[in-house]
Amino acid sequence: MEDHLQISPAGAKASPGKEQQAAGVGILLQIMMLVLSFVLGHVLRRHRFYYIPEASASLLIGLIVGGLANVSNTETSIRAWFNFHEEFFFLFLLPPIIFQSGFSLSPKPFFSNFGAIITFAILGTFIASIVTGILVYLGGVTYLMYKLPFVECLMFGALISASDPVTVLSIFQELGTDVNLYALVFGESVLNDAMAISLYRTMSLVRSNMSTGQNYFMITVRFFETFMGSLSAGVGVGFVSALLFKYAGLDIDNLQNLESCLFVLFPYFSYMLAEGLGLSGIVSILFTGVVMKRYTYSNLSESSQRFVSAFFHLISSLAETFVFIYMGFDIAMEKHSWSHVGFIFFSILFIVIARAANVFGCAYLVNLVRPPHRKIPANHQKALWYSGLRGAMAFALALQSVHDLPEGHGQTIFTATTAIVVLTVLIIGGSTGTMLEALEVVGDGHAGSLGETFEGNNGYIAPSYSDESYDGESSSGNRFRMKLKEFHKSTTSFSALDKNYLTPFFTTQGGDEDEDEPIMHSSRRGVYDGHN
Repeated sequence: MEDHLQISPAGAKASPGKEQQAAGVGILLQIMMLVLSFVLGHVLRRHRFYYIPEASASLLIGLIVGGLANVSNTETSIRAWFNFHEEFFFLFLLPPIIFQSGFSLSPKPFFSNFGAIITFAILGTFIASIVTGILVYLGGVTYLMYKLPFVECLMFGALISASDPVTVLSIFQELGTDVNLYALVFGESVLNDAMAISLYRTMSLVRSNMSTGQNYFMITVRFFETFMGSLSAGVGVGFVSALLFKYAGLDIDNLQNLESCLFVLFPYFSYMLAEGLGLSGIVSILFTGVVMKRYTYSNLSESSQRFVSAFFHLISSLAETFVFIYMGFDIAMEKHSWSHVGFIFFSILFIVIARAANVFGCAYLVNLVRPPHRKIPANHQKALWYSGLRGAMAFALALQSVHDLPEGHGQTIFTATTAIVVLTVLIIGGSTGTMLEALEVVGDGHAGSLGETFEGNNGYIAPSYSDESYDGESSSGNRFRMKLKEFHKSTTSFSALDKNYLTPFFTTQGGDEDEDEPIMHSSRRGVYDGHN
């Protein structure tokens, strides 16, 4: 793992001319793999071959090229250019992907489903992390698998709970699956990564402070401070950008380049501000994307709107494709600890159980406050459970754990995570189409038409509540349901606040200009093209 400790991939003993040549060859190979991945993805999509989704194809290309480089006599200086540096991932590849996730999300259906999405992404991810950590610890105690300390098990539970359903979402879009299911899967995935990173860093903080005896309550408070502080920083930067573009008068012909440049800089400003303050840049840039799409975007000129939409679409698609190729290459090149096969097998079993506890438990809570015709049906719950494959976020956090954990524990976690990522992307991704047909959740229209159909009779939007459905229940059950009901009603209050106060204050247009927009133009890998 020594290669990961250096940012500069060039060897120290190589001459400057050799270094430049190696860099040129390495970058050329990366560009060739990107071109091959996009062309192969287009061919697969055009022929509707869903058994090898685009993300899987990119991963396989990286695996094949990495395997060939590993067995061949490729120069070390060239191979070093393909090392997966977590610093490069977190600083350059991940921010545009996360920002586009928030930016491509239409605020109206997102906030109308805010209660359900928050339940799955925040509470559900927490449940999955804890369940996975406890089961892995118990598996070690009972000698079923390699034993890790309890806190390290919780760290593993946090990083492996970062779901990345990009492959599933691309097939959802291609097949035109049910609009509500798409909204839930996409909404959960948008917030899930941020929650998983915050949990992992909190558990890492717990581990580093165990010797000092720091109060666990204070660490929990620190977690919420980090999450809420990052959210506030992101929202604040978004609001500042909205006011700037509203009053600066940049939407005239000769200033549109300046307008676009300023807009592109704000997301990275949000990310680096949060990181500089010791907060989570991922959480911050995510909510900056949501706020900038809702308020700042409408203050741009039409040509700037088209440019920034295409620009973030482009760089996020490139980043996602590059991440999967990078992962495949690094998996083939990296040294792995395959001596603990039992740890890998039982980890897969435990994350399946934890995902079930997450989805079905949270769906039960959400359905408690919904009238019968708006409950999340069982087939949607099963599809949501099935779509929880692991991807780049889990891989990057596992790579970071190699440095965070001593005595080979991080290497064991990294190997297990690598196996889980490959298996879930290839197997679950390839069988998604069959799963959708078996569960009968394939709709008539593409997900791109979600904005037109979202508020149909089966929509999960702002449910109305009736006390009649609670007759005969116990008083304690009623109190519990009423608390959940008030939480869901708060989303309706937010919609009114947004329409009556926030939108008029931060934008030059009134209220619901995005009503007829698609619910999401996901940049998540394989969805960037919209329709065929």
